[in-house]
Parts: sequence; structure tokens; C-alpha cells
Amino acid sequence: MSSMYPRSFWLEQALRAEPEAPIEPLRGRAHTDVCIVGGGYAGLWTAIQLKASEPSLDVTLIERDLCGSGASGRNAGYLLSWWSKYLSLEKLCGSAEALRVAIASDQAVDAIPDFCAANGIDAHIRRDGWLWSASNVAQVGLWKETISAIERHGYQQIVEWPKERAAMRCGSPVLLGGAFESHAASVQPALLARGLFRVARAKGVKIFEKTPLTDLCHGNPAVVKTPHAEIRAERVVLTVNAWAAKWSEIRKSIIVVSGDMIVTPPIPQELDAMGWKDSIVASDGRTLVEYYRTTADKRLAFGKGGMSGKFTYGGNLGAEVEGRSEFESQLLKSMHQTFPLLSKVPVASSWRGPIDRTKSGLPFFHRLGKRGNVMYGVGFSGNGIGPCYIAGKILSAMALDCRDEWSTCPLVRAPERDFPPEPLRWLGSGLVRRAFLAKDRADDENKPPPLLARIAAGFAPAGLTPFKKDIK
Repeated sequence: MSSMYPRSFWLEQALRAEPEAPIEPLRGRAHTDVCIVGGGYAGLWTAIQLKASEPSLDVTLIERDLCGSGASGRNAGYLLSWWSKYLSLEKLCGSAEALRVAIASDQAVDAIPDFCAANGIDAHIRRDGWLWSASNVAQVGLWKETISAIERHGYQQIVEWPKERAAMRCGSPVLLGGAFESHAASVQPALLARGLFRVARAKGVKIFEKTPLTDLCHGNPAVVKTPHAEIRAERVVLTVNAWAAKWSEIRKSIIVVSGDMIVTPPIPQELDAMGWKDSIVASDGRTLVEYYRTTADKRLAFGKGGMSGKFTYGGNLGAEVEGRSEFESQLLKSMHQTFPLLSKVPVASSWRGPIDRTKSGLPFFHRLGKRGNVMYGVGFSGNGIGPCYIAGKILSAMALDCRDEWSTCPLVRAPERDFPPEPLRWLGSGLVRRAFLAKDRADDENKPPPLLARIAAGFAPAGLTPFKKDIK
């Protein structure tokens, strides 16, 4: 099978390790109990959970390319809880429910490796924690309100680190401090996605790759149309990540931006010289967040998320979120600034991908249309590996019409008008991005940000970590 766009380093590595299964596109007419559209983490966990709950259920999953070729095979591979987003959870859910959901997200950090071990999935999982780092003075202390809120409930999942410890652990002399969450891990994201794909098939899920959705007709049953097939389904679950922006009802609550990554050649000697001995993952407090980690084969992966590239007009995602990054040189420059000892290390590969960001930085789940038999999950905001495990619980419960703690939790909510319609969205996105870049540049130079940048920061959707505006 060939792909329309160059694939990420992660997916290419996964496919070399485990050659693609020869799954043909679906053709003709079919009927199923549940049709899942989208073969990433959320769709695969939903399928696996459905079969665990009701083994006799007929579950069909279609994927436009290969399972794991979307965001699930392009992200940075951070397996994190929602403790860093506790303030957003509390605002949305209230204290008691926020605590329950945060604890569940923490448990997912163990549940996913346990599932992989039980099912023979080698996703290069390494458990050395996550550092919420500060690369300039303006970022120092961004974590304090979050830590205080968690500690009020008797938990100490995130602890503050002094400058020396943060800098030493990541081998970066520019770091001015950080906050560390020990219960976090790194994974090779595409290996995880391809592993879930194999498990889902083994459990009886009918999976068809190279089978894109072309139309969805609401009804009872609903009709899912593809280029060569028509599927009648009692229930439809949409797990298409940023591509959900094609539906205007969903688009008003998300904004689609690109995340860009580079990876170096293997550099074991350089990493040893820096003192980076383990697999800790890190991300800073920029408005346009930067993040970095090592890989199992001793490379450094470095990325920048949120509004770092071109913007999609309306819901028509295309080449602007696919293929090789157009920002290789800028990412390499930032990597060299963060890690001066790597100033001569080049880029081995780069890629980009869409991120579906919500205002809160948390996903939401709801039903599309009036009949109630089409449901979706969207808005993972660049932090989806652990949350997609929970998404599988939520969406499977919704598909089975179960009334439990997941189908009724506050993450199941109707979309709101959080972002403006076109053309204001597209025009404003470019202006806001320039303002964010100006703010981050001023912060790096220890100068007051321009007035426009300070105003624009108030419109920033929450990313991997909350901004100051989110904790007031």
C-alpha cells in the first residue's frame, strides 16, 4: 500500500519492524452493529472495549490510510495523566469529579503498559517521568497554582524542581527550573497504535484500511459511505481527531493547528556527554510549546506544537497538516539553543500533523445530529495517548447506551461556540500566531511582551500545559 503523504519517522519505524498487513479496502454493502470511523488510539480503544463488554457485538472499523497514520502515529509519544490540567478539570467538572477523572487518567499510565505486556505489544515504553520545564524567566512558576490545587486534596503527583536539577536531568543549561511528574512515560506512538490494531483484529473487530469516509447519512440505521462501499450501522462512532472539523457543529468548539517535529540521527555519545541518561520527557511553558525526548535508539526528538504552521480554512484539512515539516530549520535552531552541546547535530527526519485543540485543553464527547446514534470524541489537544484510553471507556459506554460514570461524566458535553466562524477564524489565527511568536520572543529576551501579544495570549487554547490565563 502507498500513502498520499510522506509518513512520520515513528510510523516508518513501526512498519519496518512489522510489515503492513494486506488489508484491502471495504467494497460492496455491509451491515454492522457499530461502525467506528478512524483507526487511531480513540477508535481502537473503543473497538477493544466494545468487544470486551459484548464479545458477540459486530464491530467494523474503517480508516482512511493505515491505522496509526494520523495523530496517533505522529505525536511525541508522551504518556501523561491529566494532573497538569487539574485546574481545567476542576473548572469543568467540580472538585469531586475532577479528582476522580484525574485519578483515572493517572491509572491509565499503568493500564496501557500493562495491556501492552499482556498482549505482546512492544511500544518501547519507558517510565522515567515528565518535566514541565521553564526555559526563560517568564515560565518559572507556571506550575505553582496547579501543584497547590492538587495538594489541597492530599496528592503530590507534581513536585517543583530547582534549576540545577532540571538542567542536569535533561542536559540543558538553559533550563531555569521545572516541575516533575514521576508517574509518566514515553512510548513509540506508532508501535502502540499498530499493536492496538493487531489486538482489535484478534478480538474480532473487522478493520478496513484505505477506506475513507466520504459521507455520513443520519438515520436508523445510519449509513456510512466510502468510495467503494456502503455500511449500514446501528451505531456510528467518529474518532477522526482533527478531521472532525468537517462537521460545523464540532468545528465551532475546536481549532485545528499543526504540530511539527524533527528527530536526529542516533547520538548516544552526545547524550551521554550531556548527562541525559534516561528517558524523561519534557515540555516547556511557551505559548507555542516546545517539547523534547530521547528515543529507544538514542535519538533526540524535538517538537513545537500549536499554531506553528499553516492553518486550515473551515474543515478542509489537507497538505498543510501532512508530510515533511516546513519548519525544519526553525526547529533545529530551537533545538540547538536548548541543547548547545548538540549544535552540530543535524536533522534526520521531520514531519507535521494536525492538532485539534479545545479552549480548555480537554476533549469532549457528544452525539452528532438529532437521532442520537452517531457519537464522537474530539479535542485531545496534543495530549491524547493516556486520554484516548479513557475515551474508549466513554465512547463504548455511549455506543452501548450504558448509563455509568463515564457516559455521564462532564467530559460528555455539547459543543459551544468557543472559536469564531470563517473567515474570521482563518484571518485571526494568523494574527494570533504572530502575536504568540512575539510574546515567546520577548519572554526569551526577558522583555515585556508587546501589548498585542499580551492581549492575544488571552485567546490561546490550552495546550500540553496550562498558561497563566488558565489559572486565574
